[in-house]
Amino acid sequence: MAFLQSFFWFLVLIGTMILIHELGHFWAARFFKVRVDVFSIGFGPRLFGFRRGDTDYRFSAILFGGYVKMAGEQVGEEHADDPDGLLSKPRWQQLIVAFAGPFMNILLAIGLLTGLYMVKYQKLADEDKGAVIGYVIPGSAADKGGIKAGDKIIRLEGQADPNWEDINMKEVASSELPMDVSVLRNGKTIETRVTPTRDEKNGVGTAGWAPKSEIEVVAISPGMPADKAGIRIGDLLISANGQPVESRHTLQAIIRGTGGKPVDIVYKRAKVPHDVTVRPEYSTSEGEARWMIGVGYEEKLNFITSKLSFPAALVESLRENGKGATMILDFLKGLLQRRMSAKSLAGPIEIEHLSGMAAKQGPASFIDLMSVVSLNLAIFNLLPIPILDGGRIMLLLIEILMGRELSRNVQETMLKIGFVFLMMVVVFVLYNDITNHLLRG
Repeated sequence: MAFLQSFFWFLVLIGTMILIHELGHFWAARFFKVRVDVFSIGFGPRLFGFRRGDTDYRFSAILFGGYVKMAGEQVGEEHADDPDGLLSKPRWQQLIVAFAGPFMNILLAIGLLTGLYMVKYQKLADEDKGAVIGYVIPGSAADKGGIKAGDKIIRLEGQADPNWEDINMKEVASSELPMDVSVLRNGKTIETRVTPTRDEKNGVGTAGWAPKSEIEVVAISPGMPADKAGIRIGDLLISANGQPVESRHTLQAIIRGTGGKPVDIVYKRAKVPHDVTVRPEYSTSEGEARWMIGVGYEEKLNFITSKLSFPAALVESLRENGKGATMILDFLKGLLQRRMSAKSLAGPIEIEHLSGMAAKQGPASFIDLMSVVSLNLAIFNLLPIPILDGGRIMLLLIEILMGRELSRNVQETMLKIGFVFLMMVVVFVLYNDITNHLLRG
């Protein structure tokens, strides 16, 4: 049942993205009087529909996205010389038709967040306190750069007073690239460099620092030491063996270093402090042999919720989408430079999983995910790969510069190369999805 629900929301998500994309091509084609033979919701055999003018508006058997079939789209096809065909139009018009699909996805991403922020805009309550580090992993890039717990990051790569979202985005995209970092420590500014290493698990950059925050218990393993000691979901962890727990890494590091010796833990429940002594157990239940007490925890995030005016919501949406686009482009650049791995690329199985999770969390989470997917789809389609919109745009620009049409053999060869490349990407992301799914259990 859970799978069916996730699959339904996946169809809603991806179907909407593709339909909006194809509507962009459709409207642009009609504007330039290109004959559209088919506008289909779904793929495969025609189920039902109606004809208006020259266009067959149809529902097809596989209700997954859709497509637009324009007259004279490809060199050598029937009616390629039709005056109402796409290839009979000026190249600048063909270019706009090709760009219209990704452009609609960009507009959708911006529109979704704008509408969301007008209804529900969330901001971290302690964001004004700045990015204070709660823990530094020993031997990590941050540790080698001289960063210490308690430092406040006041400048990162020229950006003053970055928040943790800014820091995480830069860190992920900067695998094997040095980052100039300024921290405030005991009233003094310290300049250093941190070079994130590539995380072998997900293929992106990691610096090895974590924000200072309250840590909340979110899961308890029945029968494990934490459960027997009376620790419950919702408790706030205060300290372990006298050391403040101000990061999701702190308690784990303390427990691993005990060698099985008892750990004195202080926690708060309903603002009332409690203290217990917990003896870790050696376990391999999570695929790794280590000392554990059977508790799951994460940073407690306190949000201020408000509603933005349309102008303010639009500005914030543009800012968020701009940051998202920059991160995607930085990731692609990292792939080309072989500094980053494609392990984090998500395919349909992973998106289906995320769709289900977002739908359970509520409309705001689902709209946010839809905006992210729409932006990713737009940028992916604009890549200069034959068979994609970006490839078509690239070929048109080459023809405009050359002042003549590329030969049919060249165009067909590039399309074949683009198709093979695209199939390789599809196979790779499916492999990624299946591997990650198996790892999740």
